[in-house]
Amino acid sequence: MNKLIAFGISLLLVVGTTINTAVGHHGFSVEDIAKKAMSATMKSVDAICAATDFKDSCIKTLTPVANNASATPHDYLKAAFEVTAREVQIVLEKSGVIAKDAHGSIDKMAVEDCKELLQFAIDELQSAISMVGHHERHKAADLTAELKNWLSAVVSYQESCIDGFEHREVKRSMRDGLLNATQLTSNALTIIGEMSSILETLNINVGFNIKPRHQHHGQHGHHRHLNADDYPTWFAPSDRKLLALQESGRLAPSAVVAKDGSGQYKTIAEAISAYPKNSASRYVIYVKTGTYDEYITITKEKTNILMYGDGPTSTIITGHKSNRDGITTFQTASFSVIGDGFIGKSIGFENTAGPEGHQAVALRVQADRAAFFNCRMDGYQDTLYVQAHRQFYKNCAISGTIDFIFGDSSTLIQDSTIIIRRPLDNQQNTVTAQGKKLKGESTALVLQNCKIEPEPKLVPERLKIPSYLGRPWKEYAVTVIMESTIGDVIRPEGWLPWAGNFALDTLFYAEYNNVGPGANTNQRVKWKGFKVITNRDEALPFTAGPLLQGNEWLPETGIPVTLGLSH
Repeated sequence: MNKLIAFGISLLLVVGTTINTAVGHHGFSVEDIAKKAMSATMKSVDAICAATDFKDSCIKTLTPVANNASATPHDYLKAAFEVTAREVQIVLEKSGVIAKDAHGSIDKMAVEDCKELLQFAIDELQSAISMVGHHERHKAADLTAELKNWLSAVVSYQESCIDGFEHREVKRSMRDGLLNATQLTSNALTIIGEMSSILETLNINVGFNIKPRHQHHGQHGHHRHLNADDYPTWFAPSDRKLLALQESGRLAPSAVVAKDGSGQYKTIAEAISAYPKNSASRYVIYVKTGTYDEYITITKEKTNILMYGDGPTSTIITGHKSNRDGITTFQTASFSVIGDGFIGKSIGFENTAGPEGHQAVALRVQADRAAFFNCRMDGYQDTLYVQAHRQFYKNCAISGTIDFIFGDSSTLIQDSTIIIRRPLDNQQNTVTAQGKKLKGESTALVLQNCKIEPEPKLVPERLKIPSYLGRPWKEYAVTVIMESTIGDVIRPEGWLPWAGNFALDTLFYAEYNNVGPGANTNQRVKWKGFKVITNRDEALPFTAGPLLQGNEWLPETGIPVTLGLSH
């Protein structure tokens, strides 16, 4: 029987039993029967909202759905998303009022950033609504992973909007404006995560199991390569051998960029502008050796781009925008990726603002299912902004000083070199600053089989200048360092507080099976949220299979990937 029909029948049986009992034994009036029926349907609302942090708003949102006795789990989810989207739209429309109170260039720019970010949030919610509306096309586990992925991105965009403001009053105005939307997003994330137990509470067994399915590939840690017979529906047949051809030098790219005029275009921007509308195949851009001083954004509609160069120290995309220049962190990126399915290979991304520039992003990624192979990201503070969605980095080199890998995404960095640079005098280094704001989000930052080491310039002072694995940017920050080699550049305590006791009880920081002089955990911080993982099964959820649903898309990128643990 169809799961949704079964749910409707089960709920009707609950209501029907109530009515039959009332008429058969007590002779209640029609009004009494109606009240009994309403009580039965409201039981579902109470059950769904029980685990949420903002129960009143949850009940208010879902009560209209309960009036429909045949409502399904998907109806409740859809209602939760729709009301959240309406709230975000209201804030978007009111952003002009907040703009009047903006002070200086950064706050004014932050308002414009908010308009863009909140529109991204609405787009994500619309995608969630559409997916729930076509639930019959998706397995329950797929549905859960995708919905959590989109809603986690909504949270990231809301927080990115708020964080962009410099002045406290304007920041507070935007946070207050987004309060309802933030609470509703939190509720929606909880509902997704708790739906199985909700149905159990209602004694309704419809097989609606939305727990993430077991990742068979995650158990063994083997490598997967391009396989012409193993592709998801979104990966067009014509694309299947592109990366294999590129490896062999036989790939004919869609566009060639060369500063010396030997290609079709002299700038990367021109090649991206030539992206064909409504293209069903992957758009391949080859960027020849050279330093390209141009600010690039792969916009939302430009999906499934493969961009490759002649090597991360030969093909370099550079910029120098920084917070010091009155530019929001969001806008400092030399290269930004929004369009889903982006693959970057053998390219360097850098921001040359230096440590004096403070926040200065080299690469910002908010695209879903984005992957980078054999790339470099060089900067100082805030080098790599892993802003949202699912991201994978393999065989890369990432350098910086303060919070140089940061954001609120599901990101796995594998087999890469993490290079800690010399900061300004009286500064300290933090490799990561993960930004999970709500406990229901599915986001985490994981470094697996990486090397964490100082740049040559820092080596003489590496024991004097403090360096840490990370600090918690937001309340529920999740960061895991596993199977990596940690140099003595990292202090024995390992991790640094953000401010006082902020997030120390609610974060989840973990280390598993690391080696090297900086991997000794005997003197690590004693925070409630920090853990040394000793059980292999506890580490598996942070591998590429479970964390990124990587078995569904990473093999098709052509990038060799370890879907589970390395050892």
